[in-house]
Amino acid sequence: MRAVLQRARSASVTVAGEVVGTFEGAGLVILLGVSTQDTGAEADALAAKVATLRMLDGEASLVSAGAPALVVSQFTLYGDVRKGRRPSWTGAARPEHAEPLYERFAAGLEAEGVRVERGVFGAQMDVTLVNDGPFTLVVDTADLAGPRRG
Repeated sequence: MRAVLQRARSASVTVAGEVVGTFEGAGLVILLGVSTQDTGAEADALAAKVATLRMLDGEASLVSAGAPALVVSQFTLYGDVRKGRRPSWTGAARPEHAEPLYERFAAGLEAEGVRVERGVFGAQMDVTLVNDGPFTLVVDTADLAGPRRG
C-alpha cells in the first residue's frame, strides 16, 4: 500500500455536489493506493504507522492530538510512467481487491482512536484542503519492513 499524507488545517471531499467527508482544524489528508500484491497485513501495518506518525504541530500524531483524518482512495498512486507517455495501471489493485483493503485501513485508524472521514471509493471526487506547512510524506508498506536507505 502507498499513502500520501498531507498535513492540513481543513479538508473536504465532495461527490456529485455533496460534501461526503470534511474536517476543520489540524488533521491529515490521506491519499491511499492499493497494489495488486497488498493484503490485510499491509492495511493493518500502515494504519498503525499513520495513526502514531508524529507529523502534526509539536510533533503530535493523529492519536496524541485527537486529530481527524480524511482518507481518499487513489489508485493512480500505482501509475507506472517508465515507458511511453501514458501511465500504466497494472500495479494498481482492481476495485474488488482494493476496496476491502481501503476500508480495512480506515477501520484500523478508527481502532487506534482516530476520527476518520472518507471519500467514496471509486467515485469522481473533488478534494480540497488547506495544506499546513506544506508538510507531505509518502509512506509505502514495501519500505516499512526493510532497512533504512541512505
